[in-house]
Amino acid sequence: MSVVTRFAPSPTGYLHLGHAFSALTAWRRAREAGGKFLLRLEDIDIARCRAEFATAILEDLAWLGIDWDGEVRVQSQHLAEYRAALDALAARGLLYPCFCTRADIAQSAGAPHTPDNAPLYPGTCRQVSLDERQARIAAGERYALRLNVARAVGARLTFEEEGEGAIPCHPAQFGDVVLARKDAPGSYHLCVTHDDALQCVTLVTRGEDLKSATHLHRLLQALMGWPVPTYAHHELLADTTGRRLAKRDRAMTLRELRAQGNTAANVREMIAALRTSG
Repeated sequence: MSVVTRFAPSPTGYLHLGHAFSALTAWRRAREAGGKFLLRLEDIDIARCRAEFATAILEDLAWLGIDWDGEVRVQSQHLAEYRAALDALAARGLLYPCFCTRADIAQSAGAPHTPDNAPLYPGTCRQVSLDERQARIAAGERYALRLNVARAVGARLTFEEEGEGAIPCHPAQFGDVVLARKDAPGSYHLCVTHDDALQCVTLVTRGEDLKSATHLHRLLQALMGWPVPTYAHHELLADTTGRRLAKRDRAMTLRELRAQGNTAANVREMIAALRTSG
């Protein structure tokens, strides 16, 4: 089977060394195997994504010497496809509207947390009657669409992780996850699994911070009848203090490094040094 992998950043800021490492890892895997390397912009978060960041991503990758196959897939241009996937799940009774705010969930007494450290949704709206749901929606109340995980989970599932073999899936650890909001017509979880299937991705190469999400992605693949890729989650780069490189911590960007006179070769050397020190 030919390798098809991808790099799928969100244009919510400029790329930093951690992004460059992830992109180079996936690109090398594809090129060494004679396969395809795809680029996707996951820009459904309309409140945070900006066109200038999307343009900068293309420029920074080209500067690093990374090329990609085919057109760049821009998720915001394909919202109807994600809506169709949501409709298919809704037709099977697997979705329900949730009217709880993030504050409501965070304030739930003794609420446990999901693997990504978000408060676990207690299922407050799961038992709301159909009449009440319709009335609240008609009244204009804001809501999200959640997946009824207990109803969705059927056969035992696994996913294949390179170097680790088959890993049992436990999607219930995420609770009834949100698959869409008014301001985000498709969640990361839904859109990424949809696009990996549509683009025939055979190897998902991404950071280990997303490994736990694979449990949920595998469930969505099973529900939608989508093919299951192999997964390869790489380590995350950290700075000299041991802090993970992240946008929120203002990690130095590739554009800043370039402005200081660094070359693409310098950047690759920096990445290698950080991997060695980590």
